[in-house]
Order: sequence, then C-alpha cells, then structure tokens
Amino acid sequence: MTSKIRLADRTHDLFPILGFLTAMASLAMPLNAWIVAIILMGAVVAAVHHAEVIAHRVGEPFGTLILALAVTVIEVGLILTLMQAEPEKAQTLARDTVFAAVMVIVNLILGLCLLSGAIRHHEQRFQRTGMGAALATLTVLTVVTLVLPNFTSSAPGSYYSATQLGFVAGVSLILYGTFALVQTVRHRDYFLPDADIDIDGDGVPDTHAEPPTLQRTAISGALLLASLFAVVLLAKNLSPVMGALLADWGAPPAVLGVLIAAVILAPEGLAAVRAAKADRLQTSLNLALGSALATIGLTIPAVAVLSIVTDLPISLGLDAKSTVLLFLSLIVASQTLANGRTTVLQGVIHLMLFAIYLFTTFVP
Repeated sequence: MTSKIRLADRTHDLFPILGFLTAMASLAMPLNAWIVAIILMGAVVAAVHHAEVIAHRVGEPFGTLILALAVTVIEVGLILTLMQAEPEKAQTLARDTVFAAVMVIVNLILGLCLLSGAIRHHEQRFQRTGMGAALATLTVLTVVTLVLPNFTSSAPGSYYSATQLGFVAGVSLILYGTFALVQTVRHRDYFLPDADIDIDGDGVPDTHAEPPTLQRTAISGALLLASLFAVVLLAKNLSPVMGALLADWGAPPAVLGVLIAAVILAPEGLAAVRAAKADRLQTSLNLALGSALATIGLTIPAVAVLSIVTDLPISLGLDAKSTVLLFLSLIVASQTLANGRTTVLQGVIHLMLFAIYLFTTFVP
C-alpha cells in the first residue's frame, strides 16, 4: 500500500514537469495529438492532486474552496485559449462549457455522491443551511448568466450588450465573493463536516490525519502552477484536432463543451465520490456546489472581459431545451437538499437527469 502511494505521488510530481516541458516544446514544433492528450489529462489530474495537498494544509472549508478555484482556473484558461485559437466557435463555447459544467456537477457528480454514499450508508445527513445558501446563489447566477440574455432587448437574440455584460460580470463576482466570505469566515460552521470520520478505512480519523509539511505544500504550489500553465498551452495545441475529430463524428458543437467540462471536473468528482462513500457527504456537497459556483462566478467575468476588450460578441442565452433541463435540475436539487437527508432515490433521479441531458446533447 505504501509503495503504491509513493508511486502515485511520484506520478503526480512528474506530470506537471512533463506537461510544462511538452507545452514549451509545442511552441516550437507540432506534437503528436495522442501524446499531448495523455499528458494533458495527467496534468489536469496532477493539478487537482496538488490543490488537494494545499487544501489539506489549510483545512476545511478553505480546502474545498481552493479545489474549486484550481479547477475553475483550469477551465477559464481552456475556454479563453480555445476562444482565441478558434474565433469562429468562440461565440457559444463559454456558454456550452459553463452549462455543461453545471449539469455535470449538479446531476452527474451529485448523483454519484448521493447514490454511492446511500448504497453504503443507507441514509446520509448534511447541514441544509449551508447547502441552501449555496443553491440559492447558484440559482441566481445560472439564471442571470444563461437564461436572462434571451429576454433582454438591448442586443438581439441571446446576447448581452457590452454594458449589460460588464454589469452581469460584476454581479457574478459580488455574489461569488460574498458566498466565499460566508463559507470561509462569517458562517464557516455551516459548511464543516462531522469530525472523526475514517476516509481511508485504516482506523485513523481523517480529520486527525497529519497535514503535509510546509515544504511539501510549497512544492505542491509550484507544481500546481506548472500544471495550470501546461493545461492551457496543451489545450491550445490540441483544440484543432479535437474540432476536426468532432466534425468527423458529426457531433453537435455543444459536445466540445461537455468534453471540456468532463476532463476538468473528473478528478474533483472522484474526490467528492470518495468522500461520500466515507460518509462525508458534507464535504462532497461543498466540493460539488462550490465548483459550480466558482465555474459561473469566475468564468463568466473572465469571458466578459475578453469579449469587451477584443470586441468579440459571445452568446450566453440557452436554447429552450437547455433552459428546461436547467430549471428542472435546479428544482430537483432544491428538493434533494431541502431536509438535510438523502437516500438512493435522489441519487438515481439526478443521474437520470444527466442521462437525459447527455442524450439530448448528442441527439438534439
């Protein structure tokens, strides 16, 4: 077991360095797409791992906040890079990716957490006060950024005008910043998991596990930065190949957003499922909803700045089908998190909602 852990740690340390070197090489010469894809995946997983190391050092609920921010930085970097690399697809890429991330988090990750935790523990509890606040913030952010553009009149269609886009970006930052303040300072007890829970099954409560040393944390910080740099540059190198492959498959353009969201959120999703199986549903929900909030609260402002500076219009408003699925997901999530208890049924419902979303994305 110890040798496996050491091997995993070495792999997580290797991929940021390998990704950084590959990213630098991609600036000078074309690289094999499959090699780039493998190294990109490794860099994403390594980035989240090193964010977890830092998170363990600072403790909850700061830990889940750091994880959410790390994932969002990767997502923002990918979106901005792809928007600049392929301007003809840039108008809808941010909308598709943000919507896909919300659906993946609220339905797939949340559903897997609820189902896996309930299978092992039958019924799980969490603090509904904190989750209610998170879901209320998420509802406002999603509707204002992804639905309201369809009903404004300053710009035609599903677009915000530059003034409206700047205002919505400011609102998004204020809402997310206020939520982060509440989660980490003012009411952090609303988001704290129960103590003395054994995640690894080794008889030692996870909350008492030895935190990483300051030196290890500093190394993880440097490797996290290297991973983020590698992800952004490698994604830019890989984007033309991904676009051509999707075109050959005849896949709708929205599928690219689903792929980006799936790649970025996979490591954090696995961490959330592990926590739920260890009867730490509060931590799972912190990870899931925190990531969804960071995705919108930080991605939309970044995209808005790029749009205004480069005079590149972006379409944020969802079509009718996606709007229905978004409202349905938010309504079901509010009912799931209403009483502080979850069972297998809620997990299956959210997973079926994700299956419906995925099917209608490929078969619109």
